[in-house]
Amino acid sequence: MPPYHPQLAILVKSAPSGPGWLHELKYDGYRIGCRIERGRVTLLSRRGHDWTERFPTIATAAAALKVNSALFDGEVCSVLDDGRTSFQALQNATGRLVYFVFDLLYLDGRPFVSDALDARKRALKTVARVRGIEYADHIDGDGPAAFREACRLGLEGIVSKRRDQPYLLGARQGWLKTKCVRRQEFVIGGYTDPGGSRQGIGALLVGYYSPSPRGRTRDAEAALVFAGKVGTGFTAKAARDLRAALERLEVKTCPFTPTPPGWLGRHAHWVAPRLVGEVEFTEWTDEGKIRHPSFQGLRTDKQPKDVRRERER
Repeated sequence: MPPYHPQLAILVKSAPSGPGWLHELKYDGYRIGCRIERGRVTLLSRRGHDWTERFPTIATAAAALKVNSALFDGEVCSVLDDGRTSFQALQNATGRLVYFVFDLLYLDGRPFVSDALDARKRALKTVARVRGIEYADHIDGDGPAAFREACRLGLEGIVSKRRDQPYLLGARQGWLKTKCVRRQEFVIGGYTDPGGSRQGIGALLVGYYSPSPRGRTRDAEAALVFAGKVGTGFTAKAARDLRAALERLEVKTCPFTPTPPGWLGRHAHWVAPRLVGEVEFTEWTDEGKIRHPSFQGLRTDKQPKDVRRERER
């Protein structure tokens, strides 16, 4: 059985057209691989860590599949009453937990990674049939039209995939994502005190890693660039929990290069850049800051040094 090394989608401005592409909904959850070996289920994060204990109901559902051995790729999500998936609901343990499977890499002794996506999905559809696990269907129509409909329904976006290509490690041009709303991961580098009756924190100070001006990309030479402050999106309990976690990481030196100017640079609490949060926002300003951000939750499946500013191609 092959190891789980997920193929990743590249962010683009507009969805592709043509019969060579199929289009899936972009799910708002945790990317998870599911390995089944002689009845034993292992759920794997995108970095290969064992997350089976985090999602016991999904593991139980996978154990009921009529397979001897398999490796699936998909997304564990919380499904709201209106059918939308929500990462924030997943963080808050609300909604119905579902594992949406959209790819098949191995089944009962046969590798599928070299097969075309069409063949992989046909085989996947025949086995993904138990409560708690849902086959991720797709649209064969025009990509831009599928994207407009997804946005009209209030969904996150779509992922367009070349139907004739094998499964490939890493970010590849064969998978393209188009987002209805801007959302990405940011590294938390500081926070401010709450004002008035608010508890926990006032705002998070977030950023992303950028390679050095000399073009080098080693972690030690990447700078943490300040991208703005995030003061909405968390409940009172979440704000208190975040404060407790951040206090344990407090440092005296600002982790951002350069230090945020003005009041923030003088009064913020700085923390070691070890936590990653997902943030939804409306746009990037000309000064490189995020506008109208809203905190969605911590991303324990992402490493801080992997966080870069996502740019549409």
